[in-house]
Amino acid sequence: MSDCLFCKIAAGQIPSTKVYEDDEFVAFHDIHPKADVHLLIIPRAHVASLADCGPEHEAMLGRLLLLAPKLAREHGIGHGFQTHIHTGAAGGQLIFHLHLHVIGNRP
Repeated sequence: MSDCLFCKIAAGQIPSTKVYEDDEFVAFHDIHPKADVHLLIIPRAHVASLADCGPEHEAMLGRLLLLAPKLAREHGIGHGFQTHIHTGAAGGQLIFHLHLHVIGNRP
């Protein structure tokens, strides 16, 4: 989507502190971190929220969740971290592009 902040980050049109990227996902530091480590993982393909996912997104969602512990380990929080997916405005979602928060404090 042309006006989506995260689509622009994924396309490299808006700078971010990327920590991972491949053909399907981009991960970067949250600009308003809630902990020592606060990463966001987004799919490159625009999906507004988890509520908009269907059976066609099953494999992507699995890979998204498997990427979280990999990045947590690489950032020193593999021993314990939180994951959050806010869904919809009532669920606290501020940017309507599916994203997974990976949050933790370093020991």
